[in-house]
Amino acid sequence: MQQFEYKAEMKQLLKLIVHSLYTHRDVFLRELISNASDALNKVRFRKLTDSDIQSADAPLQITITLDDEGKALTLEDTGIGMTRNDLIERIGTVASSGTLAFIEAAAEQAKQMDGRMIGQFGVGFYAAFMVADEVTIDTRHADPGAEAWQWSSDGSGTYTVGEGTRETRGTTITLKLKEDAAEFAKDWRVKDVVRKYSNFVDFPILVAGEQVNTVKALWRKSTDNVTEDEYKEFYQFISGDFQEPLDRLHLHLEGAVTFDALLFIPKTAPPNLFQEDYQRKLHLYANNVFIQDDAKDLLPEYLRFVRGVVDTDQLPLNVSREVTQNSPVMAKIQKILTKRVLNLLGDWAKNDAETYAEFFNEFGVLLKYGVSEDYAQRDRLLKLLRYASTTTEGDAMTSLEEYVNRMKDGQDAIYYVLGEHRDQVIKNPNLEYFRQHGIEVLLLTDPIDVFTVNAIGTYEEKELTSIDKADLDLGETPEQTEGKLDDSTADALLLRFKDVLGEAVEDVVASKRLVDSPATLVVGSSGLDAQTERLMKMMNQDLGPTKRILEVNMAHPLIKNVAGLREQPESAALVESVINQVYAGALLLEGNLDDPTAFVERMTALMEKATA
Repeated sequence: MQQFEYKAEMKQLLKLIVHSLYTHRDVFLRELISNASDALNKVRFRKLTDSDIQSADAPLQITITLDDEGKALTLEDTGIGMTRNDLIERIGTVASSGTLAFIEAAAEQAKQMDGRMIGQFGVGFYAAFMVADEVTIDTRHADPGAEAWQWSSDGSGTYTVGEGTRETRGTTITLKLKEDAAEFAKDWRVKDVVRKYSNFVDFPILVAGEQVNTVKALWRKSTDNVTEDEYKEFYQFISGDFQEPLDRLHLHLEGAVTFDALLFIPKTAPPNLFQEDYQRKLHLYANNVFIQDDAKDLLPEYLRFVRGVVDTDQLPLNVSREVTQNSPVMAKIQKILTKRVLNLLGDWAKNDAETYAEFFNEFGVLLKYGVSEDYAQRDRLLKLLRYASTTTEGDAMTSLEEYVNRMKDGQDAIYYVLGEHRDQVIKNPNLEYFRQHGIEVLLLTDPIDVFTVNAIGTYEEKELTSIDKADLDLGETPEQTEGKLDDSTADALLLRFKDVLGEAVEDVVASKRLVDSPATLVVGSSGLDAQTERLMKMMNQDLGPTKRILEVNMAHPLIKNVAGLREQPESAALVESVINQVYAGALLLEGNLDDPTAFVERMTALMEKATA
C-alpha cells in the first residue's frame, strides 16, 4: 500500500462535510447509489459497441450488504470500475473547481448546512464520511487485463492506494459505520432510504436479496398515472436538489420526431450554475438506454438550468456522443423543447407574475444572454425580460412591453441607465431631467445588461437609448432656462472650464438635462459608458480611460458663483480649484475617480477658504 496526503483544500472540504453536514445524513446512500448508477450507465453504453470487456456477462445491478453486528455497510456495483489513476485523481482530490468556496460560504450562512444539498456541490462520495469512521474502495476497471485496486481512508489527513482483491469488473465500497450511525447497518433502515431517494434508479438495487427500487422510466408513463409525490421524488433524485421544482413539462410527442421528455424548472440556481464545469443534469436516453448525463445538445446554453430526461427511439443504440452533436434528430428535439420551455415561462409571465418573478430573480440573467445567442427565439425572449425602473419599488420589475405602454406621447425611445446597483444609479445626475418630466428610465444593474442592450437594439420600433449619451434630443423647459447665465457669460465660462481641464475631457458644454446638480459626465459619440469601462477592466481588457463630455448646469448657484469669480484676477487659483473639484465630483459619482487623495485635499482647502 502507498500512502498519500490529502491536499489542503481537500482536508478543509472533508472537515466541513464531517462536522457541518449532519442534518439528513441518510443522503450519503443516495450519493453512493447515484455514483454506482453512473458507473453502470457507462459500462452499459460501452457494451453497445464493445463486447471485449471484463466480466461481460455480469448483471448490471447494485447490491447492498449489511453487517448489523459489525456495524458495516457494503455497496457493490458491476459498473465501469476505476483505475489506480482514477482513485488518486477522482477520489483523492476535489472534483470541481470552486467546490470548497461554495461549501464554506454556505456554512457561514447557516450554523448547520442541510446535508441534502451535498449532491449539488459535486462531492457526493465524501458524504460517506458523515457516517463512517473508515471507507474502503475495492475496484477493477472494465478494460481487458485491468488490475484490481484498493483505496482506503478515515477521512482525516491521508489515504492509501494499493493492490485490490476484486476479481470481477466494478466497484465495492465498504463503510465502517460510526457508533451514532449504526442504524445504517439495518436492512429496514437502508430499504427506507433507497425508496426515499433512489426509487427511480435504472438498475436493480438489492438489499438483503430483495430488489427495493420498483419504479421505472417515469417519463414514459402517462401523466394520468404519475402522482405529484412521484414527480417530486424523481426530480430530487435526478437533480440532487432537496427542494420541490417550480414546475415541470411532461411531454409525449410524435410526428417529425418522436420522443418522451420529463423536464423540471428548479426553484433556485445551483451555486455553480455559471462555472465552466457545470453539469446540466439533463439526461439523454435512446429507447430507454442511457446515452448521456450532461446532454448539452438538447437545449441551448441559456436554458442550462433545466433538468430532466429526454428519451427517443430515433437515435441508434450505438450512437456516440460525437454523433449527437450533428444529429438532425437532436436539432429537432432541441427546437421543440426550447419552444415548450419558453412557452411555459411566457405563461407564468402572463398569468402568474409571482412565480415568474421568483424564477427571473434566479435565472433571468441567462435569458438576457439568450437574446444575443438565439435570434430565432428573440421575440419570445424579449417578452420575458424584466428590469427595475424609476417607476418600480423594492424588488418589483417591469417588462419592455409594460414600459412601452406607459410611454408619454411623443416619446420615441426606451431610456435606460447602467450601474452596479439600484442605490447608485437612482442618484445619477443624468436622471434629473427625466425625473422632472415624469419619463420612465430602466435601471440596468446586471453586468450582462451592458451587452444585452446592444443586442436588443430596438423594441416595438423604439430604440433603447442610454441617458448617459451626449447627443440626446432633450428640450429645455421654462423652469430650466429661468435663472441661467446669459449666453456670452456661459460661453466664456465654458472656455475657462476647457482651459483648466484640457485633455482630461472630450468637451465641455452647457447641459439641458441637469436640474439640481452642477455638472455631469456624458458619453460622446465614440466613447464607452462608465459601466462598460469597469467591465472591460474586470476582464483585463483595459482600453485606457475614455474621455467624456462634461455638461455644466448654467442655472446652478455654484456655477453662477464661479462665473462671477472668473472676472476677478485675484480669484484665478480659486476658480481653477473649483473647476477641478466639479470635474472630480462628476468622476466620483460615476465610480471612476482615480485620485481620491487629491479630491479630499482640494475639498479641505476649499472649505478652509469658505470658513475663514
